[in-house]
Amino acid sequence: MLTTFFSRSRRAFDSLSEQEILALAISSEEDDARIYLAYADHLRAAYPASAKVFEDMAQVEQTHRNMLIDMHRRRFGERIPLLRREHVSGFIRQKPDWLQRNLTLDQMRQEAETMERQAQNFYHEAAKRTGDAETRKLLGDLALAEEGHEDIARMLGARHTPDDVKTSEDETARRQFVLTYVQPGLAGLMDGSVSTLAPIFAAAFATQDTWQTFLVGLSASVGAGISMGFTEAAHDDGKISGRGSPLKRGLACGIMTAVGGLGHALPYLIPDFWTATTLAVAVVFIELWAIAFIQNRFMETPFLRAAFQVVLGGGLVLGAGILIGNS
Repeated sequence: MLTTFFSRSRRAFDSLSEQEILALAISSEEDDARIYLAYADHLRAAYPASAKVFEDMAQVEQTHRNMLIDMHRRRFGERIPLLRREHVSGFIRQKPDWLQRNLTLDQMRQEAETMERQAQNFYHEAAKRTGDAETRKLLGDLALAEEGHEDIARMLGARHTPDDVKTSEDETARRQFVLTYVQPGLAGLMDGSVSTLAPIFAAAFATQDTWQTFLVGLSASVGAGISMGFTEAAHDDGKISGRGSPLKRGLACGIMTAVGGLGHALPYLIPDFWTATTLAVAVVFIELWAIAFIQNRFMETPFLRAAFQVVLGGGLVLGAGILIGNS
């Protein structure tokens, strides 16, 4: 309802005058150039070649802006109306700068493609609504330029990011993903899956009460998740180690720790003890094999070695819990 209300406060594209169309085109080119420069600033340290691509794309947008300003000056004078994309319905709203910093390299490339496609559609529609021959020609030329902007980006990419550079940048992005999300998430999953085995199964076999066992598992999992999350976030700010945002790492570690413990605690919501226990044991082995798979997939640990270490260690903890519960 609020979205509908606010969308009605935006101007319809068909209601714009020719001067307003030029003003909107000028501000849009300025915004696109600013966004590309923000991408370049964000990428320069880790991806200098891709940063150069976005700098060159920003320069193209500035050239378009200057052409549009010259046209406005000739037709309407020096005073350009303040009109931006967020004032007109139909435009995709761009993310603010503080959100742009969270985008990955691939997401920035996809955002750039969306911006170019939107600009192309805008110039096509603007040219149809313009009566002045010179302005119409300029807008049509800019539509063709935006249509070829993807080719320009590809050309700039070929110049600044050859295959070997792009491969290196992709590998850097993958390594950062592993350090920020996979590594702390895997540590959390291992801790949650293995460390909660003993208390959960000890409680299960000691009481044979599924509800009490579930409460033990829930408290152990949530407690371990909070502890692991805070520990991961607090012990390394990521600036020197290069492991990325402590908040992201802490969330990845804490959530996966809780998930690892809850996986074999949730079956104890089933009232029948042996049914719940059989299902919980099955979940444990699924969790352990999942850990081995992640180690092999992202940490390059040989699968058989990872499986032997994780399954053997988890099996020993599981056995210890059952033995303690039966004693």
